[in-house]
Amino acid sequence: MKDKTLLIMAAGMGSRFGGLKQIEPIGPNGEFIIDYSIYDAIRNGFTKVVFIIKEENLEIFKDTVGRRIESKIPVEYVFQKVESLPQGYTAPADRIKPWGTGHAILSAKDVVKEPFLVINSDDFYGNDAFKVASEFMSKEHNSDKKEFSIVGYKVINTLTENGSVKRGVCNIENGRLVGLKESKIEQKGDIIEAEALADGEIFNIIPNTLVSMNMLTFTPDLFSYLDSKFISFLEENKNNMDKCEYLIPDVLAMGVKEGYCNVSVVETDAKWCGVTYKEDKDGVVNYIQSLINNGDYNNNLWQ
Repeated sequence: MKDKTLLIMAAGMGSRFGGLKQIEPIGPNGEFIIDYSIYDAIRNGFTKVVFIIKEENLEIFKDTVGRRIESKIPVEYVFQKVESLPQGYTAPADRIKPWGTGHAILSAKDVVKEPFLVINSDDFYGNDAFKVASEFMSKEHNSDKKEFSIVGYKVINTLTENGSVKRGVCNIENGRLVGLKESKIEQKGDIIEAEALADGEIFNIIPNTLVSMNMLTFTPDLFSYLDSKFISFLEENKNNMDKCEYLIPDVLAMGVKEGYCNVSVVETDAKWCGVTYKEDKDGVVNYIQSLINNGDYNNNLWQ
């Protein structure tokens, strides 16, 4: 069995929710959403967990999530720092926000040496999503390009009743990604309306449209590509260093365009849930409880 790492992006503060969403209890015994993701990863063959966090949050992560899972799977922590830039570049003195998801993943390059799955810390992905991701990572691929993937969710399985959400709408040909349109999406009656973040285009999508939830599989080859493109990104944004973000969907789009990689879209029937807004929490708690009642998870997850 191949070693596989679960790389969890947990450096962002939940601005809309108001605090560290990653450590908001949602299970009957104080479990966090992260706990369920790690549990699903373990039962689908993952062999290590790496947390990407802010350095100042290290102790709170160790004291909460870390102490629960360190006996179940090896754990490492890496820090996403605003000042972590290539030689010759300096962060603006007033910049607080990290440099985006591409930069977050790059912060793990020294500790991840095996195929890895990237997820957000505050999203509940569901066991089937980890299953299809793990299966893709275990396949042998006959290609001269790097083989990465996005786990594609049916958009209807990713919505909240409490407002709009941001999703990457996948454009797919022959099972592979040819375009990703980052959009604000909201269900309005029987219509699912999307608004492209780049140009404001408004379009409707059907319930089975596949969207990205930042659940992505890579090989360690990604790190050298991320490194090189980060320098290009900084050059292009030298007049916008206070706000620019180095985002993994943009890097993937570039990799596909340049012929560096193939990005397969691996479909899951799993239902996403998360605490995008404070009002979402009760729904997440109830959904987790329904899965427990169905026997999908232990009532006390780690016992």
